[in-house]
Amino acid sequence: MIEVLFGEGEAEAMKTAKSMAAKHTVSFRTINSSDGPTSVWIAGKKKPPKKQFSGWIPGTAKEVVCLGFMLDIGDIRETADSQCRMEGIYSLYSQARGIAIETGSEFKRMFDTSANEMARLKEYLEKGEGIRIWYSDAPYSRCGFYSLCAILQQYENEIHTIKLPEYSVQTNSIVMHKDWGEVAAEEFAAFLPCEKKLSKEEIRMYAVWWSKLVEDNSPLRAMVNGRLVGVQEDFYDFAIWKRLTKEPVKEARLIGNILGNYQISVSDWWYAARIEQFIQQGRIKVAEDSEDAYARMILCLG
Repeated sequence: MIEVLFGEGEAEAMKTAKSMAAKHTVSFRTINSSDGPTSVWIAGKKKPPKKQFSGWIPGTAKEVVCLGFMLDIGDIRETADSQCRMEGIYSLYSQARGIAIETGSEFKRMFDTSANEMARLKEYLEKGEGIRIWYSDAPYSRCGFYSLCAILQQYENEIHTIKLPEYSVQTNSIVMHKDWGEVAAEEFAAFLPCEKKLSKEEIRMYAVWWSKLVEDNSPLRAMVNGRLVGVQEDFYDFAIWKRLTKEPVKEARLIGNILGNYQISVSDWWYAARIEQFIQQGRIKVAEDSEDAYARMILCLG
């Protein structure tokens, strides 16, 4: 079974889960895992979660495909792996990090890798391989899932999905989930009971929903009342103004506070790009500058 995910971190964790299944003898305690789920509530208190070993995912790491195109951001009229789209997203990224567009090979590598992964997935589909899609309500993941369904319409392969639940009940605790990037390698197998087969009608429905989002082509896509919709670029600005005060704060710290308090799976550099725009507009002041945009001290002028 080919596993498809939409973020680099979650795909790497899945590769570990598949690799360990092949090795059999390796203890799960030796694995470098992710930071864990968003929160765990035990007797009304927030505590760090304990990783619960639930077995491994059968197969090998080669059966994992990562389509990390970040389709919740930017123009989606072009194909996910198009040069035009990559340049548009990278322009935002470079502005946020205060670097030249010509630099940032790591970012470009990510897009090139995702394009190669898409080609690899299509090879698997041509061979008739079964596909299992791991998606969540995180906008980047939902967008990836819907756009993939638009491609899957032309294939007759058996398609399965596992949607990350909002939470899971464990011994004396409830674990809240935001996206698959929070799930450690040794935890993926616990979600296999959530697997369901996707019908041709469902694939067609999700593909139609994606086509409507493409037609709308808003700057962002976000989950609103349980539905993925196009929104304007200021949609997440409330989080910046809620956390930014007239007391100088390091930009990295501000963005960290936003990410910690608003679990909406938006990249740190998106907030950085918006902050940079507000600086240019004179709404945010740089109290102490730095070559590293994340290291500068900023404050609200409002």
